[in-house]
Amino acid sequence: MVSTLVLDGGLATHLEALGADLRDELWSARLLLEDPDLIRQVHADYFAAGAQVATTASYQASLPAFVRRGMTRQEAARLIALSVDLAAQARDEAGGGLVAASVGPYGAYLANGAEYTGDYDLDEDGLLDWHRPRWEILAEAGADLLACETIPSFAEARAISRLLKETPEVKAWIAFSCRDAQHLNDGTPIRQAVSVLADSPQVIAVGVNCTSPSYIPGLITELTGFTVVVYPNSGETWDAEAQRWRGVADATEYGEAARRWQDMGAALIGGCCRTTPAHIRRVRAAIAA
Repeated sequence: MVSTLVLDGGLATHLEALGADLRDELWSARLLLEDPDLIRQVHADYFAAGAQVATTASYQASLPAFVRRGMTRQEAARLIALSVDLAAQARDEAGGGLVAASVGPYGAYLANGAEYTGDYDLDEDGLLDWHRPRWEILAEAGADLLACETIPSFAEARAISRLLKETPEVKAWIAFSCRDAQHLNDGTPIRQAVSVLADSPQVIAVGVNCTSPSYIPGLITELTGFTVVVYPNSGETWDAEAQRWRGVADATEYGEAARRWQDMGAALIGGCCRTTPAHIRRVRAAIAA
């Protein structure tokens, strides 16, 4: 059995539980401007629950998104860097851990659900140019690594692999969003997607996030030869027509599933949408059992 690092859970989910209204295209990134102390509190709560890694509130943050809100590029860059500072403060208060700077997909900026389809209006070169400014800010902000998350398309994976080569000092994990137990949301086989990352010494792990837990075992078997990171959703499903989540986020069941993922070889395990500190507490207990 591999030694396992426990990641945090859903940042936005816990922000909402603490009273934040995230009905905005900036989503959790809006609080970098309006209530940064609440973001720091969320990181602290996850460390207290047993997480060993804090993933920053930069998933939805990008220079174009903040500029569209009326900020200057300098102001936007400061807020993106602040996301790392807030996680680092919580890490230091907790007495240790890692900070992973979240690099959300282009689809998150579009705010139209494209991270769940990979249906983009940019090609690989366009994605490279779009990601580069935020990438450079986060690479210099003092995080331990970059967490490239919810990547739904092969073109975006190729763009990220090129950005890694431009910044050889950066370490990163790459987590894809998947439609089933074998394919990214754009239909690319995950084995093909990870092939562009196979020879990079900068990639510390590859895997899956923002995906149904039911697909995780199959996806892990597709990632033989890699250090594997998994942090799926809670198991609830989003009802787009009713604009609500359906199902039950059973933290105990999630912890038991995490133990199975560990047995299959996952080395980094946490949670994504609709997971909470309770889920992470269960994950920590299950993999330590």
